[in-house]
Formats: sequence, C-alpha cells, structure tokens
Amino acid sequence: MRTKLRGRWAAFFCLLPLLAQAQTKYLEAVDEYVPAPGQFVNTLPAADATDTPATMARKCTERLAGGAGQMVTLGAWGGYITFHFDHPVANIPGENDFAVWGNANVNGAEPGIVMVSQDTNGNGLPDDAWYELAGSADTDSVGLVTYGYTLTYTRQGDLQDVPWTDSRGDSGTVTRNGFHKQEYFPLWLGDALTLSGTLLPANARNTSANGQNWVLQALRYGYADNVPNADSAANGFNLEWAVEPVTRKTVRLTHADFFRVYTAQNQMCGWLGETSTEITGAEDLHLEASLQQAASIRHLSRDMVQGSDNAYDLSGRKVKAGRARMMIVKKGKKLITNH
Repeated sequence: MRTKLRGRWAAFFCLLPLLAQAQTKYLEAVDEYVPAPGQFVNTLPAADATDTPATMARKCTERLAGGAGQMVTLGAWGGYITFHFDHPVANIPGENDFAVWGNANVNGAEPGIVMVSQDTNGNGLPDDAWYELAGSADTDSVGLVTYGYTLTYTRQGDLQDVPWTDSRGDSGTVTRNGFHKQEYFPLWLGDALTLSGTLLPANARNTSANGQNWVLQALRYGYADNVPNADSAANGFNLEWAVEPVTRKTVRLTHADFFRVYTAQNQMCGWLGETSTEITGAEDLHLEASLQQAASIRHLSRDMVQGSDNAYDLSGRKVKAGRARMMIVKKGKKLITNH
C-alpha cells in the first residue's frame, strides 16, 4: 500500500485536475466573503436575511470572476475576501506576479493588505497558513503599524451605529450617514464579528476648516485599492514580499494557491464615512509562466508516484539515495535510507 504523501506533495497532487482547465489570467472564484460593517455592505453585493456565507461568496464570484470588473466592498478595518485562480500563481523572481484591482482615485486611497496561502494539506480549501505581502508601511511607518491586532464589532440592533473594541483597549463606532440607509452590519454574519490582522496608521486628513475636503494619501507600494487602476505596475504584487504576519520573517514561496485582501485602516473620515477597501478583480501577470510551473509540478509528481526509480528529498530535489541516512520519496512512498 502506498504511503499517503502530505505537505508539499499533497498540494502538488491537488493541482493535477486543475491543469487541464487553466486557461484564464483572471480570478476564478471567491471562497470567503467576510466584510466588516460599512456603508456599502449589504449593497456591494446586495444581501438580505436569506443569504448565507456560501450565497454571498457566489454573489462576489459573479461580480469579480473572469474579469467582470464589478465592485465588492470589504467594509471597515479587517473585512476580507478570499479567492483563487484556476491555477497556482507562480513566483517569478524579480517580477510582480499578480495584480489586484480596486477603485482608488488620486487622494482617495483606501489601502488593503494582501495575503497569500499555499494549499499544503491538499484539501482544496483556504485553511493553511497565511502570509502577508509586506508593503511600504513596514519601512515607512516604523513604530506606527500594529501587528497582531484584533478588533470586535457588535451589532446593537437594526440600522444602528456599529460599536467596536480592540486589542489596544480602544473603542469607537462605524457611524451611519445620510447617504446609505441600509443595514451596515453584514446580514449573514450574526451579531458579533471578531477580526485579526495588521493595522496600518491612518492616512486621512481634513484640509478644510469645515470638514468637507478629505485627502486620503496613497502609501508608497504594496496595497490593494491604493492607487488608480490606470497605474498597472503599482497595483501589482510580488510573492517575494511574503512574510509571517506578526514576526515579519521572510517566507520563500514557489507559488500561491489562495489570495486574501482585507481593509487595513481603522478610521472615520467625516462625511466620507469609514475607510473601506473595495476590489474589482485580480489577475495573474504571467499566466504562461504559471502554467509552465504547474506542468512541471505535474510531471514531477507523476514521476514520484508511478514506476520511476528516481528519488527525491522532501524539498522536491532529485537525490542519489544511499549516500547518507535520509528520508526520501520514491515510487509514491516515504522511505528512510539505511546508509
């Protein structure tokens, strides 16, 4: 009986049925949609009391997949969306690997942090370790970024301001305004919502005495919905930026299977309301290279489970077994050499 392979090789096998269908550079589907409260929540996309996490994920897919380009709001700080392509996106050294499109305009940046994950357990779900793509705030705002931040929103009743408390001992509200009359708390997520991640410093300032001119300055690089989509390079993301979310230790990734964006600032801006990241799509910036990498993985994984006498270490490198005591993979089995 063949030993079940775990970790990296399990992820490889999970990729095989996808390879024949990998044809588009655009995101394929939304896996999770968990917005924080906000003035566009329950409208972008529309939601009602009958909706569930699954139906809302499908509604987001309809708005974003295949380059549809419609807007999805993430609400206030911590609200997020998780999605995938029909293939793993390869990490090409020295290049941006994928883009996330938003609706930012000049002096209207609502930065969202981007995260990535590999399907290391091979179950096709976004339930493995997540890594942040470190943006410019790591170096431009040293001492002002809060890592390992947690915030809880609590629904007080229909059509009410939504209070929050956080891990720093602060509190506040997502405040209703006169422009948007619907419920601001996500209708399908119960009455309390706790979110965790990185909190970026506020970027908003009021430049007029009467509070009517708010400027939301863009950060230098590395965030979704940070600059207009016309600047395609500035909306690109490099998997080489991957770090552990709290320690900020660099993580080396060959590819990413799942992608997440969440609103990264907790601020109210007068009549503009809460800062909320919006996205309108995502795409692989080097589709052919990603497909070539996936094809290479497919060939390697078949070599490991079918009658080849080649042996590999647990990092996927071909080795000459027998030179030292080590664990190898050969013909689909994990073996420990006796030399």
